[in-house]
Amino acid sequence: MAKPIRVLVIDDSASVRAAMSAVLSEDPDIEVMATAGDPFVAAKRIQEEVPDVITLDVEMPRMDGITFLRKLMAQRPIPVVMCSSLTEEGSQTLLQALEAGAVDIILKPKLDAAHHLLEAKMHICDAVKAAARARLPAARADARERHLVPAPKLTADVMLAPPPSGRAMARTTEMVVCIGASTGGTESLRVVLEGLPADSPGIVIVQHMPEKFTAAWAARLNSLVSMEVREAADGDTVLRGCALIARGNRHLLLRRSGARYYVEVKEGPLVSRHRPSVDVLFRSAAHSAGGNALGIIMTGMGDDGARGLLEMRQAGAATIAQDEASCVVFGMPKEAIKLDGAERILPLDHLAREIVRFGSR
Repeated sequence: MAKPIRVLVIDDSASVRAAMSAVLSEDPDIEVMATAGDPFVAAKRIQEEVPDVITLDVEMPRMDGITFLRKLMAQRPIPVVMCSSLTEEGSQTLLQALEAGAVDIILKPKLDAAHHLLEAKMHICDAVKAAARARLPAARADARERHLVPAPKLTADVMLAPPPSGRAMARTTEMVVCIGASTGGTESLRVVLEGLPADSPGIVIVQHMPEKFTAAWAARLNSLVSMEVREAADGDTVLRGCALIARGNRHLLLRRSGARYYVEVKEGPLVSRHRPSVDVLFRSAAHSAGGNALGIIMTGMGDDGARGLLEMRQAGAATIAQDEASCVVFGMPKEAIKLDGAERILPLDHLAREIVRFGSR
């Protein structure tokens, strides 16, 4: 049997450390190696035993989490998952953490409602498992391959019916690009968007990220790239030169009215263990755009988007999977490739060029 993932929990709150330890310990594939109340205690613990993954609070005494993260990545890279309260004010700080090398962001578990706690447990454990497999910016983590048995998952059927067979959607001059990503996607998507000119085809993006953080992330990208980037609102038109990012904790669907593409923001259950779900976006694109769409599945753990990309391909869309060498976690692209959903497999630094080429057809 594979050894469990050893996790070091760092948080200045004793109650949060206890809650995180309880959540993680319920998963048989995870072991809480130790807890620490601040980075100095954590540093001493790491000298004694190196964890597979660290969960790290942002605001702590003596040294804040971002400073500790930067020191860690410069000296001894270990996969880090940032743990945050659900606040818009902390969004910018957490974006700095992702840019500094954190693998993912999770929300601290809330114990006030059973269904909230159930979802929190799943997201926290999934993030830790993904982090254990992540390739770090400065070095490759020594992550062991583990055969994990996921909890039962809902498919995109709960949001909309499968697309009809055949390729009935006529081509138009309006093209749309749909992109799905998870672990490692925030920085990888920045690379893609920075490589695009201002008149690129309209883009719709699902990145697995907690609510409250997607708006800040979109604003950050908007300040860095030539295209307009913003969090999608219900009814937004998909326009050339604009990238719409799915709001955290809401599904995003592509719709068509005549020659106009627009997005629908919807509540709903977790699909493929996620909300927003890439499968939901891709299936809606297969319905509404067919051969007028390009689907790209990027770095991330799990299989969200794999079936949806196949449905897009079957509907006549062009489809691409990011290659293993450039992925932080080669999970979602790998599953799409296994299903034959990807026409082509390309490295990260080729994706922007392919989007430009697609838009000029």
